[in-house]
Amino acid sequence: MKTVIHEILKVGVIGAGAMGRGIAQVCAAAGCTVQLFDASVDAVTRARQAVQEDLAQGVAKGRLSQEVADATLARIHAPGELAGMKDCELVVEAIVEQIEPKQQLFRALEAIVSPACILATNTSSLSVTAIAQACERPERVAGWHFFNPVTRMRVVEVVAAPRTHKSVADALEQLSGKIGHRAVVTSDSPGFVVNHAGRAFVTEGLKLLAERTAGHEVIDAIMRTCAGFRMGPLELLDLTGLDVSVPVMESIHAQYYGDDRYRPAALARTRMAAGLLGRKSGEGFYTYGAKAPAASQPGSVVGLPDVRVWWPVDGAGAVSAELAAFLAEVRRSPDPFDADVVRSQSR
Repeated sequence: MKTVIHEILKVGVIGAGAMGRGIAQVCAAAGCTVQLFDASVDAVTRARQAVQEDLAQGVAKGRLSQEVADATLARIHAPGELAGMKDCELVVEAIVEQIEPKQQLFRALEAIVSPACILATNTSSLSVTAIAQACERPERVAGWHFFNPVTRMRVVEVVAAPRTHKSVADALEQLSGKIGHRAVVTSDSPGFVVNHAGRAFVTEGLKLLAERTAGHEVIDAIMRTCAGFRMGPLELLDLTGLDVSVPVMESIHAQYYGDDRYRPAALARTRMAAGLLGRKSGEGFYTYGAKAPAASQPGSVVGLPDVRVWWPVDGAGAVSAELAAFLAEVRRSPDPFDADVVRSQSR
């Protein structure tokens, strides 16, 4: 392939949902010109409005100046057709989590963008390799997987498929740093790093609930209070939305040839079919909204059993330096229930 442009200044984002608008915002804030496209014109309008409101909150809290906010929004453009991606050096897709539409989109883009343009997918669970193999130039395709909300979850996975050119992964890693995200570079595998590891959290949490081992609020409280997580597995599923999480769980289970370690609980799909998606629907494992009783809100205090937790200590009886550093890092992590994060999920 031709030499990839290492300093990416022109970014295209396809899909104006929560992930797409977040990617557009962080790229624009880093000085990139962004072309944000969606098949729905209304979706783009809503996305720009959401970005404007988020930037206004930043100004109100003193995190950025009005001039910076205005300049960031001005860098986000809305072409009316896919051909508006013609001059982009990187195009990121954040469309529906289904492999065929992603393959079709990348094939269409290859007829529009330059040979040196990087094509990146924000897929969280699908095979980057399979998406790339639909292209004439699979070497320019990679995964660039963000987490919601993009503007506050400052980590991104750079996923290299077997044919991904090294310069492509390098360019995405460099741009990740420019936008203020820590890049985790990984090879293509089911669930990559984060969603693979997360199976031991949300999937087992669902199994405990399905088996009636404990109520959802007790399971979450134990994981927060005893294990040090910012939120429990059921709280996390409500934040993400079962319409997003269930297909991911099922996809990873299938890609590991039905390995029982990744088997989802049927309870999750049943609740998804019932529309109990979480925050976005107003009700999930918890109830949301101004009229919801305090006891039904995430993070509510519940009675816990007498649980004892053993921590490793050194010979003098002090907490090990490694554990102390880990706990300090956990305390510095952004709170997913911060008011800004909650507002971003409700749009």
